[in-house]
Amino acid sequence: MQRIPCRERDDWQATAEACGFDFHTIDGVRYWDERAFYAFTLAEIEDLIEAPTGEIDAMCRELCGSVVEDERHLKRLRIPEAFWPLIRDSWRRHDGSLYGRLDLSYGGSGAAKLLEYNADTPTSIFEAAVFQWTWLEQAIERRLLEGGADQFNSLHERLIEAWKKLGAASHLHLAGMLDNPEDLTTLTYLEDTAKQAGLETTLLAIESIGWREPGGFVGLDDETIALAFKLYPWEWMFHDAFGEKLAGASTRWIEPPWKAILSNKGLLALLWEMFPGHPNLLPAFFEDEPGAKTLSSSFVRKPLLSREGANIAIVRHGDVVASQQGPYGAEGYIRQALAPLPNFSGQYPVLGSWLVDHVPCGLSIREDENPITGNTSRFLPHAIL
Repeated sequence: MQRIPCRERDDWQATAEACGFDFHTIDGVRYWDERAFYAFTLAEIEDLIEAPTGEIDAMCRELCGSVVEDERHLKRLRIPEAFWPLIRDSWRRHDGSLYGRLDLSYGGSGAAKLLEYNADTPTSIFEAAVFQWTWLEQAIERRLLEGGADQFNSLHERLIEAWKKLGAASHLHLAGMLDNPEDLTTLTYLEDTAKQAGLETTLLAIESIGWREPGGFVGLDDETIALAFKLYPWEWMFHDAFGEKLAGASTRWIEPPWKAILSNKGLLALLWEMFPGHPNLLPAFFEDEPGAKTLSSSFVRKPLLSREGANIAIVRHGDVVASQQGPYGAEGYIRQALAPLPNFSGQYPVLGSWLVDHVPCGLSIREDENPITGNTSRFLPHAIL
């Protein structure tokens, strides 16, 4: 693994805007950055990223099967008791999952370590699937990269095939916060892949979903929502006004309710309990349980429901050396063993390893001068050389 400086395309901004990538720059600061790329060997991708990603996903599903049958674990995850049957029934029905992203620490040596699992509402799928592939093709064409370069990226094709399995003959509603540019781009892209899979689609704001008795959740035209992709976290849905209606509705949700287990950072503590010593896991414990003391005075403190690095703190020898503010933490924390991110010329990359229909099939990289990856951390492309 190397970080290689690279000449950027003269027209990259126009290219981004032409394909709907409007948030390539945020508040005047680059989000997309192709002045460098991360290079890997094929063996690194296949053996140290792709294979562990599949293994971790299998471990997560094994853990789900145990958690739904043990109310003690659901309580430790601080999932409201009213929704335990919804989650359990979803798992027992084998409700299908579209995608997820494992965030890994890997710097070219040793085993990749799981930092967290974005299992419910991962964004940056458009950048990963489409725009970095466009970069690769154009960089080769313009001789910015050598001709034999490749990329770990079959996301687009996998998404289309997954929708064929999940959608059948259903009409798909895609809902989220449409006033957020990143969310809108994610929803629009996933809608396009669903259309290519043959589904009829409707895009709507999450607040536009209504309720009709009888019939359940409905869209703006009062049509029943049979199948819905939601770019909106389960923990928010549980606490929203219509949360009490979820159990009685016939709507099939993507991601399914059982993903609420995997999108909770308590997952990291439960995985370590179930698979202690696994080479791709870091020791992790619920903060209010005795095991947390085994990490001594150096650890990463993470809220159970944090997003985009919010309320995460890195503690080294008892001192907070990096932290992010945010609205999370009342739900409780985990402590995870401190495994510093690799440092490439003052940049700290986190690898996002994507799964579609439980198949590892893509890689995205976010980097920052701060060792906590946040909402504005830059997206850099990658290549296999």
